[in-house]
Amino acid sequence: MNIKVGDVVARKSYNLDVLFRVIEVKDEIVYLLGEDVRLAADAPLHDVLRINDEERQKRQRLDRDKVDSSYHLFRQDYHLIRQKNEYNATGGYVNNHNYFQMPGRVLHIDGDPIYLKKCLTLYERIGVPVYGVHCTEKEMPDKVESLIDKYRPDILVITGHDSYSKSKGKITDLKAYRYSRQYAQTVRAARRKIPHLDQLVIFAGACQSHFESLIQAGANFASSPKRVNIHALDPVYIVAKVSFTPFDERINVWDVLRNTLTGEKGIGGIETKGVLRTGMPFQKHEDEK
Repeated sequence: MNIKVGDVVARKSYNLDVLFRVIEVKDEIVYLLGEDVRLAADAPLHDVLRINDEERQKRQRLDRDKVDSSYHLFRQDYHLIRQKNEYNATGGYVNNHNYFQMPGRVLHIDGDPIYLKKCLTLYERIGVPVYGVHCTEKEMPDKVESLIDKYRPDILVITGHDSYSKSKGKITDLKAYRYSRQYAQTVRAARRKIPHLDQLVIFAGACQSHFESLIQAGANFASSPKRVNIHALDPVYIVAKVSFTPFDERINVWDVLRNTLTGEKGIGGIETKGVLRTGMPFQKHEDEK
């Protein structure tokens, strides 16, 4: 079978469990990026099978159903948060005071431009203000500080692809991971710029990432405690919860994880404050009506 760059394939040795995009074919080795999960992998050419359009569309429908389910759970949470914020903004009185909200601004740095585009679409759907930047994992440590200066985010997302290789070391060895070292270096660089955990909330990691090193480097949330794959859109649900939670409230970690597609096996974190601020009055000008 003639496998070429851009094909969607799966690995026979893994019972065709994950769909991948082919990014390179070299010396009978196929280099792969997950189609819906943030996993980087390679495989012998004879081990990959091209997935036909019918099967691909079937799996895409199933994935969309999972995404929609998580989105609706998040919207339910958001409405509850908004009702509480409205009560607090008006002092608990029933009145017609207009108020406005300033959700936390997100800087999302992604090693995969296709996943970045998917995430930006979901941020827009939810209503989170976001700046998206495509940057390879190896470039992230050198670029993150200037990007923070440029966009001045409240929340920073550092993600892309990753994987753990048992043949390269123990599960505790950072050298056994494809990009975990670069993610940890990027987190440390961001923390040199803004040390306080509540002044810049950081999500870092991808599939099977070295969770402990990312948290120790200064991330509030990270993947992957059980070294499992995480969905491409999971970082969005994490930071959206932070973005819409008031700055004077602490976020229970489980409240953040339960709306993700992966759950606590794929993502963990520490107690963190929200970043949303509420003000009044909201002034609508004549030319905006």
